[in-house]
Amino acid sequence: MKELSRSDEMSLAGAALRGAPWKPAAVSGGAVAATSLIMGVILPGSPDISWALCVGITMFALVASIGAIAQPHAGDRVTQQARVWALGHPWRFSLYPGLGAAALMYPVQLIFDGEGIFGAAWDALCGGALVFLITGVLALAMRSRARTR
Repeated sequence: MKELSRSDEMSLAGAALRGAPWKPAAVSGGAVAATSLIMGVILPGSPDISWALCVGITMFALVASIGAIAQPHAGDRVTQQARVWALGHPWRFSLYPGLGAAALMYPVQLIFDGEGIFGAAWDALCGGALVFLITGVLALAMRSRARTR
């Protein structure tokens, strides 16, 4: 079997993410960010807006990526094949939501955290790694869905 290039893998991951539940992901990410910010106001200490936004971005990425592969046999033929590929290669698929989350977290860390370019990059990469790991483990657990039908 022919090995896929990085661009082929990116295309397949993008096709799998095409049918992601974007509205529920945005709502859940916003709700988690708002709850985190409200808890920062209520509890002792000062609220941390960069933490709240990054937790919201993490939830957004997780709901979108897991929701995209939760029903592998829904959608058109191309989307179905991409989702089955994603469930068959959970670590390769989860790399792209992790990178996307890190890309969204970087400007938040840079603007609101004030740690500088490298500190913001490190924090964003740690957040992206967390999304990568959680998405990979959940996709690995959902692997049997690709075979049932």
